This record gives sequence, structure tokens and C-alpha cells, in this order.
Amino acid sequence: MLPEKEIIRFSKFLSLVLRHQPEKIGIALDENGWTNVNALIWQSNKNGVKLTPEILSQVVETNNKKRFSFNLDKTEIRANQGHSVSIDLGYQPQQPPAILYHGTGEKAVSLILKTGLDKRKRHHVHLSTNIETALEVGKRHGKPVVFIVEAAAMHQDGLVFYLSENNVWLTDKVPAKYLQLHNL
Repeated sequence: MLPEKEIIRFSKFLSLVLRHQPEKIGIALDENGWTNVNALIWQSNKNGVKLTPEILSQVVETNNKKRFSFNLDKTEIRANQGHSVSIDLGYQPQQPPAILYHGTGEKAVSLILKTGLDKRKRHHVHLSTNIETALEVGKRHGKPVVFIVEAAAMHQDGLVFYLSENNVWLTDKVPAKYLQLHNL
């Protein structure tokens, strides 16, 4: 069993190569974000990251955000969401809960209140079903702020939502009119 610090290090590495820069170690993602496990391990080791099948399994199984998935026979792996590279995760439109949450840093508040939430370089805006998760996300961006997202109203107005394999709600944009600041 790897120490927590090592699991985090491997998780960050996998996020980099499975979500943003597969070319960094010489792997390719298919149109749905999958890559061959053996190729990932081989190329990781070739590039100085000592990955084994056991380490890979431990990182996937213990990741608290469930960022990665294996296919059924564990021959392929992918990140569940958060990609900046062009892929199709095959998500189907879903009806969201009435309210969702988005965490960010305090410095982004005035712009978000004017323009809404935009996916920027990612495929989608990420939303959570609880304040605690949004708060944790917000802490990564400075002093945390949580927005309440009127998801049911958005859906009723024709905006589309998806639910990732690790229960993150995804949408292309959240216009400012569907947002309000949560009092922490």
C-alpha cells in the first residue's frame, strides 16, 4: 500500500497525461479518452515515472474524487472528466437537481457575476451537489466563494446537463442570471 503522498503524486501525473498532455509521455487517447494500460505503464516508466499495474490500480481505486476509470477488463484507462484535450466522453443529457453549487476564488466573483461561468479551456463547467465539495474546489483558487446555481431553471430554459461517472455535474455555460452567491 502506497503512502497518501505517493498516491497524490501519481494521481497528479495521471491527471496531466490523461486529461491534458498525453503527448508529454508519448501516449495517445482515443476519441473517448481511453488509452491502453500497458502503453501508459511502459511510457510512464520510459519517462521516469515508475508506474506498475498495482500502483495504477491503487490510485484508481482510492482516488477520493474518482477521477479515473478502467474499462471492464482493465486493459484501458481514462480520466472521467476535466479534459482540456478534445474527446467525447459519451455522456447523455440528464435532468439536474434543482440546485447545484460551484466553488471558485474570491477574486473571480465580480467577473462571474457579470458574465456567468464559462468552461474556458475545459469541455464543461463543473458543478457539485453539495456546498462542501464546492468549498474544497474554491480553496484551490484562493479565498473560497460558493455560487448557488439554479440548475432546474437552466434545464427548463433548454440548457443541457451531463453527469460524469464520478458524479460531477457538467454543462457548457452558466449564465449570470442563474447564479447567486452563497453566504458561507
